Amino acid sequence: MPSAALLALLISSQTTAQEDKTPPDEAAPGEELRFIDIEYVENGHPQQKLDLYLPHSGNGPWPVIVWIHGGGWFMGSKDNCLPLEMGFLDEGFAIASIDYQLTGVAPFPAQIQDVKAAVRWLRKAAADYSLDPDRFIAWGDSAGGHLAALLGTSAGEKSFSVGANLDQSESVAAVCDFYGPTEFISFVQTPGYESHAAPNSPESRLMGAPVLDRPDLANKLSPLTYIDPSDPPFLIIHGSKDTVVPVNQSEQLASQLNRAGVPVLFEILEEAKHGGPAFSSDVIKQSVLGFINTSLYGGPPHSNLEADNQ
Repeated sequence: MPSAALLALLISSQTTAQEDKTPPDEAAPGEELRFIDIEYVENGHPQQKLDLYLPHSGNGPWPVIVWIHGGGWFMGSKDNCLPLEMGFLDEGFAIASIDYQLTGVAPFPAQIQDVKAAVRWLRKAAADYSLDPDRFIAWGDSAGGHLAALLGTSAGEKSFSVGANLDQSESVAAVCDFYGPTEFISFVQTPGYESHAAPNSPESRLMGAPVLDRPDLANKLSPLTYIDPSDPPFLIIHGSKDTVVPVNQSEQLASQLNRAGVPVLFEILEEAKHGGPAFSSDVIKQSVLGFINTSLYGGPPHSNLEADNQ
């Protein structure tokens, strides 16, 4: 919860309400308001915290990018926040960078349960921080891309919804998935990626068992399992030379979303690997920004990248 002084500052900066279908004005570059290590699970694990960044200028309520970090579900942290590094605060977005319980603490489904708990907490606190509860965007890379996609498709899966604030929606208005795994059985049987079937692979550690030993659990943690026409628009980007997650993972997700009638933009970045500067270029920023704004404020999703809905 913001202090009284910070809350007064927030209120004083919001002299004009934002029109319902108007994208946010760009905030002037400058020092943002930061709220670090917020517990989204009261008295929870140290990894059940988030950092919230608000533009220092502009009119709220702000749409919110919920950033979910990668790291194979066993490492990484909210300190590495790609939307923050790419300057999305200056575009008029609040950014919530979340930690979640890693596999050294708990296996699946703890990770998606935490992500959903964070979304519920943010909605409950929306008025306190001048957030727009109807305009949440899930964005993640690698393992975080998997969780962002799973968040986007699994509305209504009750086993993923535990803890407090269950009266709050866990839905998001758009999903940006950067090279996330989606279907683990095909993943670990893709030529060149068979090591991911080993008992100590990140995927097996997530499941608590070798992937091929538990196809039932692999199915439960796949975003493909829950796809339906009500899912939010997706932007999916994957590198053609990714040696960690095969590009067929994003191909399957894009194909199944398209088949269900869900708006999806899919781009393979030629020569790009697993992460790196290719995914934080100005071209990518403008593509993500265009996709988010059209998804949130009406009109067909579009991107500077060539769309591939196959």
